[in-house]
Amino acid sequence: MAPFPLIVTDFFGRYGGYLVYLLIGFAFGYVLEISGFGNSKKLAAQFYFKDMTVLKVMFTAIVVAMVLIFMASAVGLLDYNLLWVNPTYLWPGIVGGLIMGIGFIIGGFCPGTSLVSAATLKIDGFFFVFGVIFGIFLFGETVDFFDIFWNSSYMGRFTIPDWLGLSTGVVVLGVVLMALFMFLGAEQLERIFGKKEPKKAPKVRFVGAGVLLLAGIVLIFIGQPSFVDRWDKIADEKEVLLEERAVYIHPAELLDTMHDHKLNLVMIDVRDEADYNLYHIADSNRSNPDEINDLIPEFHLEPANTVFVLMSNDETAATEAWKVFIAESVPNVYILEGGINNWLAVFGTEEASIVTLQESPNDQLRFDFAAALGGSYQSADPDPHEYELEYIPKIKLELKRAPSSGGCG
Repeated sequence: MAPFPLIVTDFFGRYGGYLVYLLIGFAFGYVLEISGFGNSKKLAAQFYFKDMTVLKVMFTAIVVAMVLIFMASAVGLLDYNLLWVNPTYLWPGIVGGLIMGIGFIIGGFCPGTSLVSAATLKIDGFFFVFGVIFGIFLFGETVDFFDIFWNSSYMGRFTIPDWLGLSTGVVVLGVVLMALFMFLGAEQLERIFGKKEPKKAPKVRFVGAGVLLLAGIVLIFIGQPSFVDRWDKIADEKEVLLEERAVYIHPAELLDTMHDHKLNLVMIDVRDEADYNLYHIADSNRSNPDEINDLIPEFHLEPANTVFVLMSNDETAATEAWKVFIAESVPNVYILEGGINNWLAVFGTEEASIVTLQESPNDQLRFDFAAALGGSYQSADPDPHEYELEYIPKIKLELKRAPSSGGCG
C-alpha cells in the first residue's frame, strides 16, 4: 500500500491534499477541545485522581490505532515497514519523559494540548506555548554540552515484540488487556477521589472494550505477514525488474557511486566469511543472508539519499537478498551486475596477486589470491579517474517517507 500522502495527492491533487490535511488537523484539535483537553484544570485533575479523562481518551486513541494498524497489516491493507517508528534512545528517552511529565504536572498542559488551549484564546495556553518555544530555543543552544548523552543507548527501531520475543498478536492483546485494566482502575479512582459514579458512564464503552479484546485475540491467530507473504504479493511486478535487468548495475556505475558524495552508499556483501576475507570491495559490509531480516529495521533508518548495493560472487545470492529487501519495502536497492567475479574481471585482471581461474560452479569465486587481504587489494578501491567505461545508468533515487510525529507531544 502506498504511503497516505501519496494516495491523497493522487486522488485530490496537490491543493486538494492540503485541504484534506487541514481538515484532519482541525478534526484532531476539535476532538481534543471537546474532550476538555484545552482546560489546564481538567488536565491537571488526573494527577489528583479526580478526573481521569486524559488517561482514558489518550489510551483509547493509542489502543484503537494499534489494533487498526496491525489488523490492516495482517490483512495486507497496510505495509507496517512504511510507517515511521521512532528509534529508541533508552536513557535520553526516559529523562526526556520525566522532564515532560514534570512540566505537564506544573503547567497543566503537554505541548499539543497547549496549542489547543491557545487556539481557544486561553491565557495560560499562550504562556505554555511561549514556554515550549523558549525551551526549544534553549535546548538548541545547549545540546552540544550533553550531545554524548543525547545520542547514547541507541537501540534502533526497537519495539515491545522485539524486547519480549513475543508475536505481535500476543503483545497487542496484552496491551489491550492492560488498557482495560487501567480504564477500570481509573473509574474506581474517580469514584473515590472525584466522587463520580461509574454506573452513570455510557454503557457503550463495554461494547468498545469487547471489540478491542476480540480484535486482539483474532490477531494472535492470523499473525503478521511473513517475508514470503509479502514477496508473493508483489512478485509478478518485481520479477519484471529482474528479467529486464533494471536493478543490476554495472561495476563502473558502482565505482562512480562510491565517489558520489551526494549519495549515502551502503554496500552489503552476502557471501560467506571465507570469501569475504579473501577479497571484498572497500567499505562493503558482510551480512549473513539468514540474518538480513533482523537488519531491515536499521536499513529503514538510513537517510533518504541512501543507495543499497547487494553483491555475491555472481548474482544468485545477491538476487535472493534483493527480494527480501524489496518485500520489506527498503527503497533504492540494487545488485552488482555479475557480482564480485565481474568486478574483478573489470578492475582486477591487471593486479599481479590475483589470478583468473577457469569457470567455476554457480556463485563461486573464479579467481585465486596471493593472500586474504580483504579490502586492501588495489582493485578493491580503484581510482575512478583511471577508467573510462561506458554503462547504462540504472540508479534512480526513490522518494522515501520522512519522519513524522504525533500524539500529545
